[in-house]
Amino acid sequence: MFRKEIFGKRLLALRKENGETQTQLAQLLGVGKTQISEMENGNAFTTLEKLVLICEHYHVSSDYLLGLSDES
Repeated sequence: MFRKEIFGKRLLALRKENGETQTQLAQLLGVGKTQISEMENGNAFTTLEKLVLICEHYHVSSDYLLGLSDES
């Protein structure tokens, strides 16, 4: 089952593993830094289009990012 908390933790881990700041990811997605912070804290989600961009950018599956699978 999808939980925003898992999505947030995995997004944060991927961003840090790639040495990116919240600002850099926000620019890639065309959102504000606050939106990234809210997503990483499990308080917000994103659009399907931006989810696809995140998956492509970090080379992970949406199932992994959404917490539906433990395999990236």
